[in-house]
Amino acid sequence: MPKPLHTLLLVVGLFFASAASANAFTIQEVTSPGGIKAWLVEEHAIPLMAMNYSFRGGTEYDPPAKEGVSEFLTGMMDEGAGDMLSAEFQKKRDALAFRMSFDAGSDFFEGSFQTLSRNRDASADLLKLAITSPRFDAEPLERVRQQFLLNVKDKDQDPESLAWQAWMEDILPGDPYSRRDEGTEASIGAITADDLHAAHRRIFNRDTLQVAVVGDISAKELGPLLDKVFGDLPAKAPEQAQLPAAKPAMGPKLQVIKRDMPQSVIVFGTEAIERDDPDFIPAYVMSEILGSGSLTSRLSEEIREKRGLTYGVSYGLNPMTRLGLYAGVLQTKNATAGEALDLAREVMKKYAEDGPTQKELDDAKTFLTGSYALRFSSNSAIANQLLGLQQQNLGIDYVQKRNAMVNAVTLDQVKAQAKRLLHPDRLIVTVVGKPEGVK
Repeated sequence: MPKPLHTLLLVVGLFFASAASANAFTIQEVTSPGGIKAWLVEEHAIPLMAMNYSFRGGTEYDPPAKEGVSEFLTGMMDEGAGDMLSAEFQKKRDALAFRMSFDAGSDFFEGSFQTLSRNRDASADLLKLAITSPRFDAEPLERVRQQFLLNVKDKDQDPESLAWQAWMEDILPGDPYSRRDEGTEASIGAITADDLHAAHRRIFNRDTLQVAVVGDISAKELGPLLDKVFGDLPAKAPEQAQLPAAKPAMGPKLQVIKRDMPQSVIVFGTEAIERDDPDFIPAYVMSEILGSGSLTSRLSEEIREKRGLTYGVSYGLNPMTRLGLYAGVLQTKNATAGEALDLAREVMKKYAEDGPTQKELDDAKTFLTGSYALRFSSNSAIANQLLGLQQQNLGIDYVQKRNAMVNAVTLDQVKAQAKRLLHPDRLIVTVVGKPEGVK
């Protein structure tokens, strides 16, 4: 028997930069008659609705020799569905003026959907068709293949992409995380319609579905819409082996990829912590002070502002499903590559030993709490944020609690996380260019 529609309400107050007072919104947990759950923020002032959703299992589950099939799938989801060929499907989509896009990450396959209220039902019908019955016909498949092959070639020529890819292969040798999300020329060239159908079956199911909706729709209206769009998906994905925890390599390690260019791109980092670590918020604040990328971060002040060795340097936490990484990047002239990298190590070493000052901590808290509201600047931005909270299992009340958790971080906690997570003596480093003095 279908479950009754019910909602769990949470009122959240946020201060938006453009407003003098707090604009409160309510996050509701909605369960459809068919049992599909979603987080909803109603906003009826503008006749628009945004929906973001995801399924667990992204590019890390691409089969061997078919790397890039999940990415390939993102380009095929609007190339015909059901009885509609590609041109007819896209013509109807354009007539309804709705947006539909897909993205394949390492851990999740995501979709986004925005529609005018007056076209909501008809647009949802087309979205359902794309999600449940994509065609993968030969002509669009070959056309999209050429687009992805161009993307692979572009990545092969981009120094920063090269540096990050090589760094991932060094810190996670042999792990699916270290494979190229976009695939290779050989793997993209080998992908067939059957491979795309298999990837679709692997990804699209109700068991791992997470949904966030924001805009001109009520909880009562959303329940049936969820069942319409997602209700015909399989209850569970096909059985597949679970990937083990990733095992990062220990540094120090240096790899130089020679390229004839005036600057060197330097990627550097170590293993770190996952998002569910109880000390993640203190670690996040610690990381913000060290290498947020802003001009006031320790790394930026020493390497850019005082010495002019780079236009920008960042170093931050990257929590993933099976491990966490702590990594950063800087670009500098070949002649100063060694100097810049040595200075980064020195800054990290001093920060690990002494931690930040109280003023640095206070400034970081002010920035982190004040800028948080900017993440909720539009319907689609709010939907994206709420989906991310679901993916990280942070709870429906996280938005309400987040700034208080940041403000509660103490200087001793930040110092402890700096000692725990900063290891300049065992950095894994990848450099693309013709660096001088790097060791």
